[in-house]
Amino acid sequence: MSSLTELVSQVSGFVWGPYLLIPLLLLTGFFLTLRLRGIQFTRLWGSLYLGLIVRREKDADGDISHFQALMTALAATVGTGNIVGVATAIALGGPGALFWMWITGLVGMATKFSEALLSVKFRTTDERGEMAGGPMYYLAEGIRPRGLGKFLGVLFALFAAVAAFGIGNMVQSNSVASGLEDSFGIDTWITGLVMAVAAGAVILGGIKSIGRFTGVFVPAMIVLYMIGAGLVIAMHVDQVPAAFRLVLQGAFSGTAAAGGFAGAALAQAIRFGVARGIFSNESGLGSAGIAAAAAQTHEPTRQALVSMTQTFIDTIVVCSFTGFAILCTGVWESGLNGAPLTQAAFRAGLGDFGSWIVSIGLTMFAFSTVLGWSYYGEKSLEFLLGTKAILPYRLVFVVAVFFGAIRSLDFVWSVSDVMNGLMALPNLVGLLLLSGVIVAETRDYFGRS
Repeated sequence: MSSLTELVSQVSGFVWGPYLLIPLLLLTGFFLTLRLRGIQFTRLWGSLYLGLIVRREKDADGDISHFQALMTALAATVGTGNIVGVATAIALGGPGALFWMWITGLVGMATKFSEALLSVKFRTTDERGEMAGGPMYYLAEGIRPRGLGKFLGVLFALFAAVAAFGIGNMVQSNSVASGLEDSFGIDTWITGLVMAVAAGAVILGGIKSIGRFTGVFVPAMIVLYMIGAGLVIAMHVDQVPAAFRLVLQGAFSGTAAAGGFAGAALAQAIRFGVARGIFSNESGLGSAGIAAAAAQTHEPTRQALVSMTQTFIDTIVVCSFTGFAILCTGVWESGLNGAPLTQAAFRAGLGDFGSWIVSIGLTMFAFSTVLGWSYYGEKSLEFLLGTKAILPYRLVFVVAVFFGAIRSLDFVWSVSDVMNGLMALPNLVGLLLLSGVIVAETRDYFGRS
């Protein structure tokens, strides 16, 4: 098993390395940004207003509101990447990595817009009268020849269904259980049982139940975490200008060794900033389009505008709060990495209470990820096997939450990481081939607005 785990880990390194997925994701984002004339910059504030203020369209087809669709997607996206991923990027790439996370987020907004638009445009109604959409549907229905589109759609659905049980389920419950055992001495089986029961109470009710819950839970968890990070930054506000300088200098020249920090070349700042940015916001993976397809809307472009704010909130806002808390407190020079680095930053500002905020934040973020990915996996399996697979899937998914908390998951992590990355390949092919449809639909909407 160890040799197989090592092999899968090497495959994961190639898929997520600098020669395949990362450049493809970035170039697709730049291409769509150009074709859409920088829509993420010209329409950002109107998009935030649509998603956070308007929230719902009357008499529109769909299962949940704009706001609930956005929160469901954020539930899956705002996770350990916002706490652990940012810290790892800075620890390995220096402060300049945060700048490249911003760049990844900004171009990724155009990708997220495109995924959502196509997901709503090509969505359909399943046997239960609920919406079904996402990359598997726009690949299968939008690409010609139809056989190629169907093949790409099946590949995406297969990869997503497997990834949902790993990166979106067992890996999350395992991280929570391990963290709570280390911080508070809580047995892993207790954490697993509580998470499984809580997840089951939401997941078994379907997307409407998930939408209602995430509509309250996700804003609360983001705001609470940002208040904690904001307090840390406020207590070191005199260091904010210096932190900005570190980010900008490191983004274009690398960062020299300082304190316990080993130093990072420019290439490392770009590599780790881009990689962790993509991991955090998932732009290009196609997953968020599945939630967008459930939104109550008359216009694919309108939901696309709402959906692209997900990347803005995740990467430009939440990740920045984490990054500046780490930089302003100076702990980035400590030699720590991952969650311990973020905890050190919060502890520097808020004492032991800061460590608790990070631990609780990780727990909430991981639990929300389980909820969002449960829906992604469900719709992927429905595409492959039909609606008869939904109830058994939900039950198995809930049970997997418990077993993930009490098992060693090195192999599961490696496999799900590969599947998570492979989701992007058919999706990006579809976005490029259907970019003309995206542009035409967008121009038609704004021409009528």
